[in-house]
Order: sequence, then structure tokens, then C-alpha cells
Amino acid sequence: MKKILGLLMPFALVLCLVAPAASAKIKENNDTSKDNSTHVQIVLFDGFDLMDALAPYEVFAAAGMYTKGAITVELVSAEGKRSVPSGLNGPALEARAVLDPKRPGIILVPGASGKPTGDSEDAIPNILKQAMKTGLPDMLKQAFNNKEITVATVCGGTLLPAMKGLLKDRHAVTNHMGMAALGALGAIPIEARVVEDSPRFVSGGGVTSGLDVALYLVDRELGPQVANSVEKLFEYEKRGTVWKAEGIVPVDFNTNE
Repeated sequence: MKKILGLLMPFALVLCLVAPAASAKIKENNDTSKDNSTHVQIVLFDGFDLMDALAPYEVFAAAGMYTKGAITVELVSAEGKRSVPSGLNGPALEARAVLDPKRPGIILVPGASGKPTGDSEDAIPNILKQAMKTGLPDMLKQAFNNKEITVATVCGGTLLPAMKGLLKDRHAVTNHMGMAALGALGAIPIEARVVEDSPRFVSGGGVTSGLDVALYLVDRELGPQVANSVEKLFEYEKRGTVWKAEGIVPVDFNTNE
């Protein structure tokens, strides 16, 4: 936990600089019918992982700052405006609105933070099970059916749509400890840092992959110059090649063929 918080602190400092501008832009654009910007909804649920949510938030907020609001971001929950506790007894974040699966843009789902295994209340499997009892799974189903929405997941967040049956035969990645479960739920597990099954579904592996997922989406939506500026601001370069189901399939030397 101390290590995670240590990694999180630099991002939190930048957040203090960019979040007010991003929030102000969101308020200016309440009328979504007149809003031509790309809007990002980051979903919070009880026990969510702080870095899974805040690292992408800062990337999108900084991109909005560099483009004068071409992209906006807000924290949401299935229940609407409320204080949402993070996992491992971490601080709560304020969800500003209810998740809207009809609003065009990007919906990003973080993973949970807790004990990797076990039956305790603070174990990740149980945190995800509790999230499945909320309205979130049905909202995600609506989002997957909306051709104007890209759903992105980070770490264990990939398991939430998988548990709803939304990732059957889709290429995806999650935390390495959840890859077997991902396959058992019908998805096609891919060992890559970021996986794009289609332009409308992107997933990231471990906790810090949220940075890479967000930077990839910024590059895709706004272009490489903006993504590069955000990288320089954070002094972080996007890691790994984004895996896509296209191009020449490499030879698998682990088979007998």
C-alpha cells in the first residue's frame, strides 16, 4: 500500500493543477447536444483502485488542458453523485454524476484494490461481486451496445464486463493474477500491456497500465502531439505496443507444428 501511495503522490500533485480546469469545462458543457468534445466518464464503485482511476483521470484532464477542452473528464458512479470509498481503507473520491451509458465518448472502468484472494470482505473477488450487485453491469451492457461509446478497462476492471458476459470471444487483458478467470469467463486473454479488441473496447493489464490506456486513447482521439505533451508533463512515456487483432500472426514456436 505504501508503494502504491508513493507512486500515486506525483500524479496527485499534477491533478491539483489540471482538475479545476477540467471540472470547469465540464460545467460549461452540461448541454451535451451542443458539446463536440470527447467526454470521458471514469466509473467509481466501492473498493475501486485509486491509481486505476486517478492515473487515467489526470491524463485526460491534462489533454483537455492542452486542447482547450477538446476532451473532458468526470468521475461518475452507478448510483450518481456520492462519496465513493476506495479499497484498502484508502480515501474516498466524489462521484459528480450518474454514469450515462447513452452519452457518446469514453467510459473507463477501474479495477478493485484489496487482498488478491480469499473470502474476506476486502478481498478483490468479493469487491467485484458486490459491484456486480449494483446497476453498473446493466449500464455497461448498454454502453457496449452503444456504437458511439468506447469502453476502456484497467486491471481488474476488465473482469466486471466479463462477469456480465460482455467479453465472450473478445480479446482482452487484465492483471496477471486474473488472466485465468478472464479466460474462464469467455474472453480471449492476450498477454500484452494494452489490448484493443476493436475501436470500441480497449483494456489494460496491471495497475499502472491505466496511464498507457489513457495515453493511447488521447493519441487516438486527439493525435500524437497532444499525447506527447502529456507524456512530457508527467515525465512518463507510454509503455508497450498496443495489441490489435490485425496484421500478420506471428509463428508460435511453443506448438509442435
